[in-house]
Formats: sequence, structure tokens, C-alpha cells
Amino acid sequence: MKRMALVLWDIDRTLLYTGDIDRRVYKESFTSVVGRSPTALPARGTGVTMPLAVRELLRVNQVPEQDVETFAARIVDELPKRLAGHRELLVNDGVIMPGAVDALAAVQQAEHLIPTVVTGNLRGSAETKLSELGLIGYLDTTIGGYASDDPHRPALVRIAQDRAAAKYGGPFNCDNTVIVGDSLEDVRTGLEGGARVIAVASGTTTEQQLRAAGAQHVLADLTSATTLLRLMDPSEAP
Repeated sequence: MKRMALVLWDIDRTLLYTGDIDRRVYKESFTSVVGRSPTALPARGTGVTMPLAVRELLRVNQVPEQDVETFAARIVDELPKRLAGHRELLVNDGVIMPGAVDALAAVQQAEHLIPTVVTGNLRGSAETKLSELGLIGYLDTTIGGYASDDPHRPALVRIAQDRAAAKYGGPFNCDNTVIVGDSLEDVRTGLEGGARVIAVASGTTTEQQLRAAGAQHVLADLTSATTLLRLMDPSEAP
């Protein structure tokens, strides 16, 4: 029997794409908490965790520094609730990335692979997106790592590894943990957090940029589940 491996899926632009919905939610939450509309919004497709994106949102919109942490906590608390209020928009405008369903199904069906998520989303936001687009059933979200656990994204790898070890037995480490994501933050999360990286050039970052950042493997998309499974095998570790 193959050695068990933990698979940490990124969500946005790796498994699904929700267009401007997140930016709409940021704008609504900022306006609710600060009392005026923002003139600038977070950059797209960076993979930065939501709490860090909120702090940057406040600073670029000239919120006084002494108010940033208080306002950030209130906005972070609002984000999942406001996203849940746009469920119909998620269903109508959200897009599942090419090959994502087959890739998720293949990983779920592989007895030696444990699929979960490591994401810059807050847990509530992550579960809403995955649920509304019909993907949550392919993942064990109870052992995932979320921005609501720690705003420092590389720390989420160890959080997920510890949760997986407690539920499934372990240990899980760099040799038997792999992260699948589309951004430079996903690559950094794996390299610094303790996971091999399969990068997918389905977002705003090119294959060349992902390789230069240190991803062990780079795919154009998720359309070859066979290739993906081979790269996830712990025996593929350098």
C-alpha cells in the first residue's frame, strides 16, 4: 500500500473563480465599518490572506493607523457573512476551473491521498464558495488551514498537518504533504511551510514565474488527473 499523503488545495483560481464577488464583499464591508466607500481595492489573484488584504485595504484608503487594527477585526468578522449573502451570485457567476472536478474526484478516490484545503480565505468564506459551486464534498474541510487560523499563510501548512495527524494518524511533513495552487503565495506557502508544491498556471502567474519561485512541478491546468496523481505520490519527492 502506498504511503499516505496530505493534499492541500488552494481555492481561488485553482479550483474555482468568483470574478469580482470578493472585491464587492470587501467594498461592502469597508463601507459598513469605515462609513465611506473605498477608492482602491485589493489586488487580484495575489493569494494574500484575507486579514492581510483587509489591513492593506484600510491603509491604501488612508484610514488612520491607530484605527487599522480595530477596523480590520470588524471587517474580517463581516466578510464571511456578507459573502454568504451573495450565494445566488456565486452560483450564477462563479466558475469551476477546467479539470477541477475530475482532479478533485481522482484525489478523493485515491486511498492513499487525504484532500483538504490551505487557503487565504477565512474558513466561512472558503466553505461558502466550495459549497455553492458543488465542490465541498470532495474535501475534508475539517482539517484544512484557513486565514482565520493564522494570517501568515505558510503557518497554515503545519496547522493542516497537525489536524490531519490527529484525525488520520501521521506524521505529515514535507515528504508526504503537497500543496496545489496558482499563485506565488501558494509556492511560498509550500516552501516555507513544509510542503511540496504543484503549481498550476491557471491564475495571474505564468508557468515561468511559478518555476522561478521554486515550485517543484508546474502544470498549465488541472485537465490531466493522471499526471496530477503521479506528481502527488510521495515517491516523487526530490
